[in-house]
Amino acid sequence: MDRKEIIRQEIQKSIEVLEKGGVILYPTDTIWGIGCDATNPDAVKKVYDIKQRVETKSMLVLINRPERIPSYVNDMPDVAWDLIEYAEKPLTIIYSNAKNLADNLVSDDGTIGIRVSSFDFNRILIDRFKKPIVSTSANISGNPSPGCFADIDDEIKDKVDYVVNLDQDIQNSQPSSIIKLGTSGEIQIIRG
Repeated sequence: MDRKEIIRQEIQKSIEVLEKGGVILYPTDTIWGIGCDATNPDAVKKVYDIKQRVETKSMLVLINRPERIPSYVNDMPDVAWDLIEYAEKPLTIIYSNAKNLADNLVSDDGTIGIRVSSFDFNRILIDRFKKPIVSTSANISGNPSPGCFADIDDEIKDKVDYVVNLDQDIQNSQPSSIIKLGTSGEIQIIRG
């Protein structure tokens, strides 16, 4: 079976789980992630429970195109377009005034981290699901982020509703850079 067909099948299975409020374990453009429908508060709570993470520590969302960002934040500073266009590696930007996302996904200060994924599986999945997807590292809170699928704790694998069967042999992925943007365009580097 060729890669396109494998991706097609894995996307279909993932969408079935996401539409039912389930949680998937999936490859991203950075490290393996735990994800769900970013607009479903019950699904978001499941992710927090799986990670054993307090709900005050927010998670980011993946989208497939920069043009979708204004659907989820009220204020997108102009500099964000340039940062996304010229980023040399995956970039998560934290925006103010999040909207149209699960309340328990948004930080207490109203911010949300959003990354535009360039990874085919993510882009196609989000395009077909028609909603952003939560992306948080596939680890128990406080433990190191897994560098590859083999490093993911069995407890995580057992608690998600579906494990995507794609790129499980890829090694040494790195988390994204994180930048926080103020509403006037001021930039704060959180992780380089």
